[in-house]
Amino acid sequence: MTENDARNALLVRAIETAPAGQVAWSDDDRAWANRAAAEVEGEGASSDVFIARRAQLAAERLSSRERSVRRALRALEWRPWVGWALALAAFAMGAASDAIGGTHRVNVLAPPLLALMAWNILVYAAIGLRAFASLMGRKPRPPGPAARLIARAAHAAGAQRLAGADAPALVRFASDWAQAGANLNASRIARVLHVAAIAVALGALAGLYVRGLGLEYRAGWESTFLDAASVRRVLDFVLGPASWLTGMALPDASRLEAMRFPASTGEPAGPWIHLHAVTVALVVVLPRLLLAIAARLREHRLATRFPVSLDDAYFSALARAHRGEAASVAVVPCGHQPTPQATLGLRAMLGAVLGSPMNLAIAAPVAYGDEDSAAVGVVGTARPTLVVALLSSTATPEADAHGAFVDALSAALPAGASLLVLVDESGFVARFGDADATAARRRDERRLAWKRFFAARERHPLIVDLERTAASTAERALREALDRLSGHPMPQATT
Repeated sequence: MTENDARNALLVRAIETAPAGQVAWSDDDRAWANRAAAEVEGEGASSDVFIARRAQLAAERLSSRERSVRRALRALEWRPWVGWALALAAFAMGAASDAIGGTHRVNVLAPPLLALMAWNILVYAAIGLRAFASLMGRKPRPPGPAARLIARAAHAAGAQRLAGADAPALVRFASDWAQAGANLNASRIARVLHVAAIAVALGALAGLYVRGLGLEYRAGWESTFLDAASVRRVLDFVLGPASWLTGMALPDASRLEAMRFPASTGEPAGPWIHLHAVTVALVVVLPRLLLAIAARLREHRLATRFPVSLDDAYFSALARAHRGEAASVAVVPCGHQPTPQATLGLRAMLGAVLGSPMNLAIAAPVAYGDEDSAAVGVVGTARPTLVVALLSSTATPEADAHGAFVDALSAALPAGASLLVLVDESGFVARFGDADATAARRRDERRLAWKRFFAARERHPLIVDLERTAASTAERALREALDRLSGHPMPQATT
């Protein structure tokens, strides 16, 4: 997928997984998008090509209907002019600065250009440390204020404000895009900053040479602690490479002694300015240019092969529908028999998220003490897409019962299947109610007990009332649970 394809896909995902009514997009529109994409790309198109084309067509139709959608898409596009504007401003800032100083004397030991070079060397060290930390597996630090400012200017990081509180689907889209495009944006911002650093250096040198046409600069040195021989060693280290490249010899100790301020008025600074200019090119311009090129290549790779994952619940359902495959789900209850109403709620929730057609097989409940037979419910379903361990919150979680049950299911999972732990609250609510504060507190305590129980086993249970929870709420919770299983959690999760 390209960057534009991925942006469209995340937009359409945010809208199609949001509660109905936020944006004008109906089931008929979804069916149209499926048909149109299949007609354009053909039935044999790969899943990513089909999803990209479907997202493009859907985004175009949505944009034609909804002004807020158009604004959100535009707000999240990268604005190339920001990079050019920053480079011009940096060049002007460098040119306006006096790289020598107001005295027109060049102290060969400490011209302001050395501060510019020192700053860039510190930046290189920071880049190296960050790369080393990344190799060691450490979490990258958040971007600094300059990077955040550029991001805000270049693609309106405040797109959530444009979407408005009345369009949470677009807020979700902005959040998803910020997460998915983080690496691409980091590469772009790095390129912009490297080019700006080059522009500052070139501006400072240009201003220095232009002012040198009408002013006479004198070169010398002064120091409290160094003598002429020590100064020669320092200059060999700092300006030696430039001297070797240009063929301009550095003065010996006796000549340096004759240049010492304030006893001497120094010597014409032209050769020294040339040496410092070449040194700036070696220390600032060339490394920054290489870094900018590397960032640009990385940016191009990410923009043309955008790393968006298509294995979450939403995209997997689209891919199966395109291939004409049915989602296969095996539900294995433990210690309780779901009511007909809960079964209907479970089927509706799974169908809405996994798409249709869907093959749902609900096994006979596994009795307490017979947890090892849980695998029977899985074996009876041919290659399930998803295995659901169905528990009831009327019971308190127990390691020897519920823990052993889930472990047995996990061990029996066929290749490619995922295991979802679902705790049904319908029986608990039917027994204790939820209308008063006492019942609500008891329900929260039981939820917390189940969450802690499975957190210790590194699992995230989906806790929902299959009989009473609103369909949109249940579907959203299921999507988030499935995305956690696939390793691609959705932001702004609701528990």
